[in-house]
Amino acid sequence: MKLFSIYSYCDVAEPWQTGIQDPASPCAEGMYSFHLFLMSVLFLVGVLVCWMMAFILYNFNENNNKNSMLFTHSNLLEIIWTIIPAVILLIISIPSFSLLYSLDEVIDPSITVKIIGHQWYWTYEMSDFNDKEVFLKYDSYMMSADDLTLGSFRLLEVDNRLVLPINKHIRLLITSADVLHCWAVPSLGVKIDACPGRLNQASLFIKRVGTFYGQCSEICGVNHGFMPITVRSVKDQVYYTWVVNKVKSIM
Repeated sequence: MKLFSIYSYCDVAEPWQTGIQDPASPCAEGMYSFHLFLMSVLFLVGVLVCWMMAFILYNFNENNNKNSMLFTHSNLLEIIWTIIPAVILLIISIPSFSLLYSLDEVIDPSITVKIIGHQWYWTYEMSDFNDKEVFLKYDSYMMSADDLTLGSFRLLEVDNRLVLPINKHIRLLITSADVLHCWAVPSLGVKIDACPGRLNQASLFIKRVGTFYGQCSEICGVNHGFMPITVRSVKDQVYYTWVVNKVKSIM
């Protein structure tokens, strides 16, 4: 539960937050686990280096060692401090490559969402529900402070949220209509650039119901800070009802 959890369940950055937002997708969980593993390795390396520096400063000085100014050489020592960092990097690379592979893997998706960045709003298109009469496409703008309700987040709430089902493989196609943008939602582990004339792809699998907030993470102009992203994950039946109502509102 995050701030204002009395009114809604959501994942959003908190004041003075130092950790990572709760992951809501397997990719985000993998990133979080790899982050903890990497920080553990860095902590151990830092402790070892600090201990070695303290040991050297204490034992190899003029007061404790009269021969401290003499040059010493050790082939064995050079081999050891070359092999150990290489082994550490090899250990780190194994989960890193596994995570990179899982991020690039796109399983046959149930839903495809095309995301188009504009100055300064997002357009969502769901081609799975398009036919000759209906074209499911809508814009998502940031809500002004006057339109916010109790429990809403200023500069993060939008008028049309992106609604997605849980436990479904979703394909995201991201592009831009003008300048560089970046569609980023931390809790979902997604951060991908929207480039003009280029179609980038990402996969998404949401594991739980909730509301997830993000922002454009590319400096895209004067209103860059007013281009939020709000994703609401729901159960299948709620999603199908939302799609039907959205199609009726467009027709």
